[in-house]
Amino acid sequence: MTILFYDLVGHDAKRPFSPHCWKTKMALAHKGLDATNMPTRFLEVPKVEGGVSKTVPVIRDGERVVADSFAIALYLDEAYPERPTLFGGEGGKATARFVERWSQLTIHPYIATVALTDLNAMQDETNAAYFRENREQRYGKRLEEVVAGRDAGLAGFRASLEPLRSMLAYQPFIGGTSPLFADYIVFGALQWARVASAYQLLETGDSVAEWFERCLDLHGGIGREVAAAAA
Repeated sequence: MTILFYDLVGHDAKRPFSPHCWKTKMALAHKGLDATNMPTRFLEVPKVEGGVSKTVPVIRDGERVVADSFAIALYLDEAYPERPTLFGGEGGKATARFVERWSQLTIHPYIATVALTDLNAMQDETNAAYFRENREQRYGKRLEEVVAGRDAGLAGFRASLEPLRSMLAYQPFIGGTSPLFADYIVFGALQWARVASAYQLLETGDSVAEWFERCLDLHGGIGREVAAAAA
């Protein structure tokens, strides 16, 4: 039975942008599992599977419904142990949890400041109104004011990636010689930026940028199926 995958999109259903949904998309491909995408806009999320979650991704696999990208990855490894592992054991799960927290606290906040107005522009009229109101309440200022500070924060953001940059001097992926779910966590964040905004986060030749290119090529290049945002 094909898995149903609820994926966050804007007015263009072919341009999914959510970092968390990209984690799940890559995890499904890693496991070699067929999935039917269910394009879902912000205001449709509360209706997904009877309101099971306030956010997507959500998957339905037969009678099982699972929300949250990390929980989905755990479920896929448990439900399909004969397929390639996403974690490589309990140590890999713990490491991925650390990477998730690092990404959420270090990478996501800056990318949000870079892409807020671009993300708003990706929505249809009704969802754009929701997005603007929601995010302006969160930040306490207009989206344009938040984005105005992105240039000032760029050097600090690039410096914050030094632990990853240093590690990639030893191995091609966070998972070692091949990717694991930890890679998809960071990939999802950078893919979010790539799809939503033409702003250049990484310098050409940066080992993190080279790693990201390798991730875009994984699983038949599914990451490249969505073109980068046009300048």
